[in-house]
Amino acid sequence: MELRAIRWVCCLPLCYQSAMLTDRDSLLRKLHELRSEHRDLDTVIARLADQGAADQLHLQRLKKRKLMLKDEIAWLESRLIPDSIA
Repeated sequence: MELRAIRWVCCLPLCYQSAMLTDRDSLLRKLHELRSEHRDLDTVIARLADQGAADQLHLQRLKKRKLMLKDEIAWLESRLIPDSIA
C-alpha cells in the first residue's frame, strides 16, 4: 500500500510533489495562472514562428514548456472535477 502512494506521488507534476495543494481556492488560483502562462506562450510562439528567423532551439523549448503547462492544467482540472459514479 505504501508503494502505491509513492508511485502516485511520483506521477504528480513536480510543482505539487513538495506541497500538495488541496484547498479548492488554491487549485483554482494555480489553474488560472497556468492557463494565463499557456496563452502567453501561445502568443509568443506564434509571433516567433511568423518572424521566420526565430531560434529553433528557443522555439522548441517554448513549445515543450507549453506542453508541460497543458499537462499540469489537465491534472489540476481532473483534481477539481469530483468523481462521478457511472
